[in-house]
Amino acid sequence: MANIHNARKSGSPLVNIIGDHATYHERYNAPLTSNVQGFCSSISDWVCRPRSARTVAADAARAVQASRQTPGKIASLILPADTAWLEAERPAPRLEIPKPAAVSAAAIEGVAKALSSGKKTAILIRGEALYSEKGLTAAGRIANETGSTLFCDTFTPRARFGRGLPKVEPLHYRGKDILSRLGEFEQLLLVGAEPPVSFFAYPDQKSWLTPPECKIITLSHPHEDGSSALSDLAEVLGAAPWTDRPAEEAEYSTDSPLTAENVMKAVAALLPENAIVADEGITSTLPYTSYLSKAAPHDYLPTTGGAIGDILPVSTGAAVAAPDRKVVCLAGDGSAMYTLQALWTQAREKLDVVTVIYANKSYSVLNQELKLVQAVSKGEKALSLLDLHNPSLDWVKLAEGMGVSAVSVDSMKSFADEFSSALETHGPRLIEVLI
Repeated sequence: MANIHNARKSGSPLVNIIGDHATYHERYNAPLTSNVQGFCSSISDWVCRPRSARTVAADAARAVQASRQTPGKIASLILPADTAWLEAERPAPRLEIPKPAAVSAAAIEGVAKALSSGKKTAILIRGEALYSEKGLTAAGRIANETGSTLFCDTFTPRARFGRGLPKVEPLHYRGKDILSRLGEFEQLLLVGAEPPVSFFAYPDQKSWLTPPECKIITLSHPHEDGSSALSDLAEVLGAAPWTDRPAEEAEYSTDSPLTAENVMKAVAALLPENAIVADEGITSTLPYTSYLSKAAPHDYLPTTGGAIGDILPVSTGAAVAAPDRKVVCLAGDGSAMYTLQALWTQAREKLDVVTVIYANKSYSVLNQELKLVQAVSKGEKALSLLDLHNPSLDWVKLAEGMGVSAVSVDSMKSFADEFSSALETHGPRLIEVLI
């Protein structure tokens, strides 16, 4: 349910098929009888429970249609056992998929006027415009023409980063850092995005993260075609065609200490072109994602809904969807423990995934959250709840037990050597980084 929550927050078009007891068996209150429809409703945009095999095909077609709206939706189809095993009449035809709504000319003209005012502008982008060539290059043209700065959410569903592409800066994870960063801007333009808010509420800190003096303007809503709106806006502004920006390459040193920051520098420098990076390193990666702008062009997939534990499955799914592309998974040791079995799937399917485990032996992000809500305890029992010692996790043994080749590293040279070797070899590999 947590991972479907993440998919819902990311606008992933997902049809979730759930089995249930046969319709005539419900009245007996068998041991597994439960409120399946209630579970589904809490994490779905569309829920249907057919009562007969005659409607299953048509309901499945409606589920696909519902899931493929813009942005994508979670459609849950609950199938009582007898509706699945009884004979149906016929297949159902494919239903028309609605296109994203167009942004009005008046909205584009209004935004063009605001951007031409000379006010310092931040542009917050989310959705297809962050990874499609049409939307991203249009955003780059607009930024060059108006002097605006491009941003994306901390946990944006998907982005295209790398050398030569328009530079898009992910917002910081912490609310006070977002407020500080946006404090220099007079306007915030939203493209398929919502105004930023803090991840949690904290004592004496703001939840609403747009500075009071910064005006919010909307170019496109999430259900609208942000890429086309950006392209039209660039034309109205008379922006010059996009040309690749100067390529600044990432650098790293094998003589530097093994830290989370230095690992990210090496990942950015060694990443092959058109790779997919799935990131749930949280405290080990979020402060350093800016280095990825210096990497070879790639797709970036973070933990969008904030429910930790989905990045091993995300990297697994990415490798299934794009078998010709290298997938690099960055995960904290605490997060990776939620869905360890994804490694077994990678081994079984021979998926081309390199998993980097940041082994800090702690649920570091949760320790940070406790401090922010001023719930710090020095008690031994309380501190042990978020500690991953006693016993310590052995990721080499855990991975090998799932059928994935693994190694542990304690220096930058050994990390760079093992990461380079994994990138050159097809199939699943895991590197435990002892930071």
